[in-house]
Amino acid sequence: MMKSARVFLSFAGILTLVVSAAAQEGHPLTGTWYGDFGPSGGPRRDLTVVMDWNGQEITGIIDPGPNAIPIKAARLDVTFAVNPPKGPNAAIGGDVTPASIPPKFMVHFEVDAPDKNGVTNHCIFEGTIQNPVAGNRRIVGTWTCGREEGEFSIRRL
Repeated sequence: MMKSARVFLSFAGILTLVVSAAAQEGHPLTGTWYGDFGPSGGPRRDLTVVMDWNGQEITGIIDPGPNAIPIKAARLDVTFAVNPPKGPNAAIGGDVTPASIPPKFMVHFEVDAPDKNGVTNHCIFEGTIQNPVAGNRRIVGTWTCGREEGEFSIRRL
């Protein structure tokens, strides 16, 4: 009987720690994001972004390591549904309510990065967080850097 109680208490303690860790995920951008970027339909390059929220601002780096590039500016804009359409024609199977329209999480970050010739270009990444409250969240969007532009997609690790 005593052994069963210890096993149960150990299991309950581990479960509590796992649930607590998952619940304290924090700011939607905090963490390491990995994916790629490149011109539309062209070759892709790896992209690793590490971001953090200190309670006031978003900070971070691109491509951690000896050649890390600091993020110069970053923001997260959240748009909630305002006056959504209602009525039988608003959606198949029923009315659309504010609760059924998820908020839109728009991400913007900027860096000054050297190109292959050593010239520094101002680069802007703008995207939308897909699945913002799920473990499989992604940021998908567009980027411009000097005369180059294209698409990027990163997922949170």
